[in-house]
Order: sequence, then C-alpha cells, then structure tokens
Amino acid sequence: MDTVRKTPDFRNGGVSFWYRQAGRPAARGPLPGAREYDVCVVGGGFTGLWTAYYLKTARPGLRIAILEKEFAGFGASGRNGGWLTAEMAGSRERYARAHGRDSVIALQRAMFDTVDEVIRVAGREGVEADIVKGGVLNVATNPAQRRRLHAELAASRHWGFAEEDLRLLPRDEREDRLRVAGALDATYSPHCARIQPARLVQGLARAVERLGVDIFESTTVTEIRPRGADEPATAVTDRGTVRAEYVIRATEGFTAGIAGQRRQWLPMNSSMIVTEPLGEDVWKHIGWLGGELLGDQAHAYIYAQRTADGRIALGGRGVPYRFGSRRDRRGRTQARTVAALSRMLVDLFPAAADARVDHAWCGVLGVPRDWCSTAHLDHETGLGWAGGYVGTGVATTNLAGRTLRDLVLRHDTELTRLPWVGRRVRPWEPEPLRWIGVRLIYTLYRAADRRENDRLDRTSAYARLADLISGH
Repeated sequence: MDTVRKTPDFRNGGVSFWYRQAGRPAARGPLPGAREYDVCVVGGGFTGLWTAYYLKTARPGLRIAILEKEFAGFGASGRNGGWLTAEMAGSRERYARAHGRDSVIALQRAMFDTVDEVIRVAGREGVEADIVKGGVLNVATNPAQRRRLHAELAASRHWGFAEEDLRLLPRDEREDRLRVAGALDATYSPHCARIQPARLVQGLARAVERLGVDIFESTTVTEIRPRGADEPATAVTDRGTVRAEYVIRATEGFTAGIAGQRRQWLPMNSSMIVTEPLGEDVWKHIGWLGGELLGDQAHAYIYAQRTADGRIALGGRGVPYRFGSRRDRRGRTQARTVAALSRMLVDLFPAAADARVDHAWCGVLGVPRDWCSTAHLDHETGLGWAGGYVGTGVATTNLAGRTLRDLVLRHDTELTRLPWVGRRVRPWEPEPLRWIGVRLIYTLYRAADRRENDRLDRTSAYARLADLISGH
C-alpha cells in the first residue's frame, strides 16, 4: 500500500466513495414490531426499491414494506461502478436451450429498453444522479483479447443485433473518444449510461417513500417462511415478524445471511478505486469527453468511468470470495488490491501516472451457479425473488422490479414470458469445495491474463479450464 500515491484525505471503505461524495442518508427507523402488509420486500437495494416502486404506482392501495439490515442502498446498489448497462448476465445459449432463440432476443431488447426506462423514471422523479448516456467502449489490449472482441461482435450479429447496437470502432474514432494505452481494437455500444449510483439509489428510495411505501432500516431478516395452511408468508426479523400475501427476497450478494440460503448465490467480491480530480493537462492526453463507460476483454476484467467531477473510477477483482460467504467490513478492501488497481490505472492511462488515489472500497455481487440471473414468484408459497445479476444489476434490477410487479399482480405480459423468469439452478457446492473452486478459477484467470499479455495470440488454455470449472 505504501507504493500507492494517495491524497491526504484518502479513505478505505466507509461503504463507498459515492456516499462520501453524495453524503450518507438520514437514518430511517427500524420495524416497530410485528406488522402485516400485502407485500413485504426483503432488501433495500435497487431490486427491492424498483419492485416497490412499480407495484405502488400500479396499485396505490397496496400496503408495501421494505426491510433493510443497514440502510437503503448500503450494498452493491451504492458501491458499483456506475454502469447502467444493457449487458445480459449469463449465456445466451443457455437461455436459448430452454426457451428458444426468439426469447433470448426479446430479453436483450428488454435490456436495451431498460436503460432508457431508468433514465425516464429518474427524470420524472427529479433524481439527480450525474446520468449521461454516452455508451460503452470495450477495448482489447493484446491479440487474444482482440480475438474475443471480434468473436463477441460476430456473436452479436448471429443473435440478430445490428451495427446500431454494437459496432467496431475505427481507430481514429476510438482515439477521438478515449485513448487507452496499447488498445488494438474497441467496440462501441450506445446502450449504456454513466450514473452516480448512491445518488440514484437514494433518489429512488425517496420516490418510493413519497408513494407511501414503508422503509424500515436497521432491521435484520433472519428467515423467510412460505405460506402455510393457516399462516401467510412471513419475514422473521430481529424486530418482529412481518406477515404478507407475498414476501419478495431482494438481497443479491447478501442472500447467504438468510436461513437456508447459504448456497443459493455466491457473494463475489469486486473492488474499486477513484482518483482525485484530474487536471486539464491530463485529460487532453486521455480525451473521454462523452461520458462513455470503459471495459476490457481481460478475464479478470476492469470497468471504469470518468466521473462528473473529473476523476477516474476504476474497478476489478480483488479477493474474489471469502470463505463461508463472509463479506467485507463496510467496504474496506485489501492493500494489495488497491495497489493492483492503481497499476492497472497507470497501464491504461500513463498520463494519469501522477494522479493520487482518493478512495478505495469493495462490495459483493450475487452469482448463481450457472451465472444467469433469475426472477421468480410462487403464488402457492407466496415467496418470490430476483437477483444473481453477476455485475449487471444497475439496469437488470429495474427489469426485475417491473417483472415482479406483473407476477404479483398475475398479469401475463411480455416481461413475465422472458426466459429468465422462473429459472431455477442448482446451489453452489458446500465449503470448503466452494472456496477452493473459486480460488482456483480466479488463479487460472489471472494466469491466463499474464500469458495473453505476453502476446499469446489466442485465449489461454488456463481460461478455458476456468470456464469449464465455473460453468460460466
């Protein structure tokens, strides 16, 4: 850590830089005791808030409560890279095997529309979240990455998506937009927007409260029980029980903390750093004037944005998984991860070599065993859930909220017929197999990146083995 240039006010953790910038929200009160509602949502992140928002706007008379262990937006919703992206989580081929090609195309089109839906709602509700729909660049910095980039483009065409959805950038346009050191090629998609996630999630929480939804914070849900012969569905908390016609689990990477859910979704760790504001002398070498998001084709990939106040926020894998599904301590990340991300920053942007790191943090995202997101509601048990977004949750949560609305209201719509609805996958392996497996997977991916950076012109066999083990 001593090798990393830091500002005098450098912070590690404290949830995230986004909350340091936006300010922590005023605390809401806990559940005041046993209560009854029509719908109880467990988890106060984007999934829970969007679900409550769309249900309440569709049926204002519904009694809806959100139960949150910390504060609304404490988890991935307030810590992510600020990518409002239409990227689908999971394998198109896997969805298609179960539901057919047309259903996969419909899901991707729904994701395209979702980016604009989030922007529309933010505007309608007066949420200021530094939103710029500048699209996303995906760069290749070695020959193996370039092969994957072109394969991804060809796959996009195979699935019926046109030049207007994803295209290869000519070199001059690529460098006009964003100059990345060593970039050999880049694709561009317009279906992505930069956001300040803490401002978006807190603005959404305020909008939900204005509609009349009760948000109870500092309330830990320990168990979710299905509907029985004489009992409605129930959320058991340390403050009392909540009984409801439907209980929706919206806990993403925190799902393992609920009884019986430890192996459901893997809490995968991701870490970020953000620089101090950079001077115009640096930006003239980098460009990045259009608010684009930046990703790459590495196996241990990076994701980055230029913030509204002229910083670079960059994320990637740190320690990918903690034994027993343990989580970070309020966003604090490891010194070696901060150092690794700082090196990546300088490798990509040599002009920012003197930039100091102002904040570092981490968080967890939910990963199903088959790496595909799901949304589900069982009318018999009264239980529902959505999640497993594998890092694409800023947009997918909105689609989940609208889908769960239609499922709760028993509406047969285009959304309820999408291929991720009702999907069930096997749980992750028990410990220590889970920890050993994830450690092995990411050791192989890092080894693959090193080999490919040595100018291996094809995807490393290490990465193919990691894909096989992970089921990705």
